[in-house]
Amino acid sequence: MKRLFLAVLIGLCMMALISCAHRQAVQSEQPQTTPAAKSETPGSSTGEGAGTPMKQAETKAAEKELGTKVEDIHFDFDKSDVREDAKPIMKSLAGMLSSSTATHVVIEGNCDERGTSEYNLALGDRRANAAKTYLISLGIPSARLKTISYGKEKPLCTEGTEECWAKNRRDHFVLTEGK
Repeated sequence: MKRLFLAVLIGLCMMALISCAHRQAVQSEQPQTTPAAKSETPGSSTGEGAGTPMKQAETKAAEKELGTKVEDIHFDFDKSDVREDAKPIMKSLAGMLSSSTATHVVIEGNCDERGTSEYNLALGDRRANAAKTYLISLGIPSARLKTISYGKEKPLCTEGTEECWAKNRRDHFVLTEGK
């Protein structure tokens, strides 16, 4: 009787171990998302329907990030309107996009660390959409522009100073090669 009980117990333990190993292997096959992508809220604008992690993975697979760098534009505290000093940068970007119709842009809205995550996601969304609206006014089709808000999740500087916060209040432009 003890042998039968022991055999059943060992069998159950082995089944549990095999089950756990299989479950872990299946989970590791799923696409990985970054913490910034997880912080997105359903209300944040991500352009042409690229809000879910699955859609983002499809977008990344379909687009190849170009090595060309565009200067970030910056915003005043708690503001989302495009500043005068940012307009020449935006005009230069529009010229680049006009000369290369296969190039698309992902506009990443960012904020400094002050405020709640929810508030900063909304503010980053407004900032990215302000840049998108300005590019559209310069003749760039909206289908080539996507927006995403990272709020305060991707700081350039982590010191608690006004100079540092000013660096983090920005829109970052990622140029991609469309489908």
